[in-house]
Amino acid sequence: MSWDPYAALGLSRASSQDDIRRAYRRLAKELHPDVRPGDKAAEDKFKRSTAAFNLLTDPKQKARFDRGEIDADGNEKPSFNFGSRPRGPGPGPGPGPQSGADSAFDLGDIFSDLFGSGASGRGFSRMRGRDIRLPLEVDFIDAVNGAKRRVQLSDGRTLDIAIPPGVQDGQVLRLKSQGGAGVQGGPPGDALVELKVKPHAMFRREGDDIHLDFQISITEAVEGARVQVPTPSGPVTVSIPEGANTGAKLRLKGKGIGGGDQYVRLLVMLPDNPDDELKRFIKKWAKRDYALQRPLG
Repeated sequence: MSWDPYAALGLSRASSQDDIRRAYRRLAKELHPDVRPGDKAAEDKFKRSTAAFNLLTDPKQKARFDRGEIDADGNEKPSFNFGSRPRGPGPGPGPGPQSGADSAFDLGDIFSDLFGSGASGRGFSRMRGRDIRLPLEVDFIDAVNGAKRRVQLSDGRTLDIAIPPGVQDGQVLRLKSQGGAGVQGGPPGDALVELKVKPHAMFRREGDDIHLDFQISITEAVEGARVQVPTPSGPVTVSIPEGANTGAKLRLKGKGIGGGDQYVRLLVMLPDNPDDELKRFIKKWAKRDYALQRPLG
């Protein structure tokens, strides 16, 4: 669930820009790491309140948040963008009021007012920005083979993301220095791209192996055949042995992920509408001693 920048400053949505500035000054004076050195909880609250201040004093971003177009992290809401879910400044101190031409306040002025003119040069005033999370859906084949994706961010930037071969669902890629901007010239945070691998209609993954159910005809099962079998890297020719039965598995070495293999489970299929000739053959063939060994319970 997204956090609320108004609540982070102890304000309501009806608060004015003066209210926002006063609330941030109060929290900065209480939580700034120069005031409470070594207090990680206070530092986290300070970063969150700074992110809220950055968002709510940027007129364009504040208006978009108030209209429900973006969340508090700057991410586009799904109802406005069904694409790759770009993100904005992230949950840490984002671009800040300096990024908007209409911004009214400056963090340096506030810190100077609170801690003196040398505040912006002291060590803890230069803080690394927070990491942001960016969800990204990936097709199964792209997850197996690797791919490149370009996503548009709400601040107008684009990110080129290289998806390495063999990534798994839920895996996180770290993009250095693409997260929230630092406070007072501190280094930016990172973007953490969380991959959601979409299921495939035919293939399924088990560890580094790929599994596939593959239909063959009665003729191919009885006589054997050479057929084209799909793999994530493209079709390959496979030999079906004579007398193959449903459930038999063929191993395609090296056609899995990394050093994995692909396993093809054969399914012998009857025609949808057996003709009279096939029916006559089955009746004649059934007279032979091919009784099935069925369990009785």
